[in-house]
Amino acid sequence: LKLRAISFSNNSSYLPPLRCPAVAHFEPRDGSPECYLIHGGRTPNNELSSSLYMLSVESRGCNRKVTLQCQEKELVGDVPSARYGHTLSVIHSRGKTACVLFGGRSYMPSSERTTENWNSVVDCPPQVFLIDLEFGCSSAHTLPELTDGQSFHVALAREDCVYFLGGHILSSDCRPPRLIRLRVELLLGSPVITCTVLQEGLSITSAITSSVGYNEYIIFGGYQSETQKRMECTYIGLDDVGVHMEPREPPQWTSEISHSRTWFGGSLGKGSALFAVPSEGNPTPPDAYHFYQVNFQKEPDGEASTQGCSQESTDFEDSAPLEDSEELYFGREPHELEDSSDGEGATYNEEDEEDESQTGYWVKCCLSCQVDPNT
Repeated sequence: LKLRAISFSNNSSYLPPLRCPAVAHFEPRDGSPECYLIHGGRTPNNELSSSLYMLSVESRGCNRKVTLQCQEKELVGDVPSARYGHTLSVIHSRGKTACVLFGGRSYMPSSERTTENWNSVVDCPPQVFLIDLEFGCSSAHTLPELTDGQSFHVALAREDCVYFLGGHILSSDCRPPRLIRLRVELLLGSPVITCTVLQEGLSITSAITSSVGYNEYIIFGGYQSETQKRMECTYIGLDDVGVHMEPREPPQWTSEISHSRTWFGGSLGKGSALFAVPSEGNPTPPDAYHFYQVNFQKEPDGEASTQGCSQESTDFEDSAPLEDSEELYFGREPHELEDSSDGEGATYNEEDEEDESQTGYWVKCCLSCQVDPNT
């Protein structure tokens, strides 16, 4: 497992390491560049973020040197409160594009917090937020079909519809097997949102979603209860009719995976996913994980099949420490991979070293903070 440090452009906003943020992939469309949208999450100080970041590739140099640009998007209107464990989806309707934000958890309101429950969290109100990325306008919508807040669910988007699957309701401590379909019509003036609650869902939280085709996914991982992992795999297809779900044969899990209490990971794209389980031992080794890669590939007849998972490296000697956050992936052209320096014949290139005198970015303290860049 090779970890390569990555640099940000000088005009980038500070992006703190975040736990459980909402991440959405904004594909190139109508001249807009590819980017990732990141909202919320827990900061290293155990505070909750309410910021929306747009992360994109600014330049690609030789030897796969990538420079990222991170811009914080200022929101106006009904701004979503700081939260984590929620989802962010990109929808397209009538030639327009918007983001749908739903769910998550936050700390208790300040008026209800005491010394005993100061760090207690609650589900956010079951509101749907629509965010216009062009102007940064956010609007909150309350729907009668959504009576409970939920967190750590799965969100799958297709054109003007978003499907919410699974999730945990903190107030009742349950994982209802329901499926919610949200349709958004971006009309002139006010949008029209219709919600349908179905009962043919999955009782699952914190699952990993890997795309195996156009609007086709494999869902695996996650938990079906507080103490039990979900070892099954499910195929999900989205089309004009609705949602199609079918069970799939899971990979041959190793004993370390089967007996582990926790696991986490993310999609690598093209039917592949990476996940990790903590190393067991007495005493337990600090910050040590077993990494596995699982591939879901297409059969010749178009059906998705699961392949065995293979263990990757657990050697952290030459690797930077991992943060418990989402893994982001930007696609690369085949010729860029051929010319990369990841092979055994890699040579040192002095031009790839960072110019420390030109790197760095500001940390915004508050809205009224004035910083002199010459100081």
